[in-house]
Amino acid sequence: MGLNKKSVDDINVKGLRVLCRCDFNVPLKGGVITDENRLVAALPTIKKLIADGGKVILCSHLGKVKTEEDYTTKTLAPVAARLSELLGQEVKFAADREVVGPNAKAAVEAMQDGEVILLENTRFRKEETKNGEAFAKDLASLCDVFVNDAFGTAHRAHCSNVGVSALVDTAVVGYLMQKEIDFLGNAVENPVRPFVAILGGAKVADKLNVISNLLEKCDTLIIGGGMAYTFLKAKGYEIGTSLLDETKVDYCKEMMEKAESLGKQLLLPIDTVCTAEFPNPIDAEIETVVVDSDAIPADKMGMDIGPKTIELYANAVKSAKTVVWNGPMGVFENPILAAGTKAVAAALAETDATTIIGGGDSAAAVNQLGYGAKMSHISTGGGASLEFLEGKELPGVAAANDK
Repeated sequence: MGLNKKSVDDINVKGLRVLCRCDFNVPLKGGVITDENRLVAALPTIKKLIADGGKVILCSHLGKVKTEEDYTTKTLAPVAARLSELLGQEVKFAADREVVGPNAKAAVEAMQDGEVILLENTRFRKEETKNGEAFAKDLASLCDVFVNDAFGTAHRAHCSNVGVSALVDTAVVGYLMQKEIDFLGNAVENPVRPFVAILGGAKVADKLNVISNLLEKCDTLIIGGGMAYTFLKAKGYEIGTSLLDETKVDYCKEMMEKAESLGKQLLLPIDTVCTAEFPNPIDAEIETVVVDSDAIPADKMGMDIGPKTIELYANAVKSAKTVVWNGPMGVFENPILAAGTKAVAAALAETDATTIIGGGDSAAAVNQLGYGAKMSHISTGGGASLEFLEGKELPGVAAANDK
């Protein structure tokens, strides 16, 4: 995959209309933004475009738009208000249900250099997610230059990230996209070794291609979380009532054979924290018992890696030069079952290696535990980071001009 893309540092936008696709897909409660990490992350690119004298037109999607009510609850108006405060200058909101409508066109027409407007939720247009030509043309009609800084949707070919790129002469990536390419892309294509990959989460099915691709690239692959039990089953162990994907047992056997034939280390839990049932509610107090992974009782389910496994995994990380982590080690939403995930986060915080957290639950866990600042890079895209780790070409990255 070509990762050498032109960025905002390679162009001059003075006096030009710049359409910048950001990821403002933030959680809202009653019109109030409850987590503004994505807004803060977008600021460096926006500030650069303002400072260079561009006419900055921002766009983003917000959630899925399916019902009539969504047109009221999923407007980007609160984002414009908060961005105005964060930037210290007005971000004018163009409230057009058709996104590129009379308000947007008039606002862009009246723009001075260094001013900012925000378009309405791109998914208010049904054809956005189908990369329909009409909407891509509408977006392209507003701008001279296109900047894509939304890694969270880079694995999707939509109008506002891929369609519009094809219709403008200049399409580049912003700082956020560049950082994702530098860290995630290069970790997989060109890692400093030893390279350790840690995969967790509930389902083997979600990570099939990631496991296979990373085995070829990494030196050690560590498996935790719910998907570890399908691997343990593939080794012939009894796993009690633990999470199991019957259809993937043979695949897990193949992967263990692949690791052996490639001379790679594949680490699985050697002991397991078990409970009689899944906690309900998820953070409820619950009784646990620690057993060896080949001795899980018939009436118990594995919920987290045990203390011996924590030590094994932490030691594997100590000698690494590059570590990629995607997916928790157990049911980390429950404080009693979060020890494995916490220990892995702590081990990554203590190492001098380049540490890359692949979005989603791992990113949430690292931030909740207060280790965010200790990581080299925390990806802003869950699905997109997984597809990068699979070695897939991401449409949103591919669409930008090569250097």
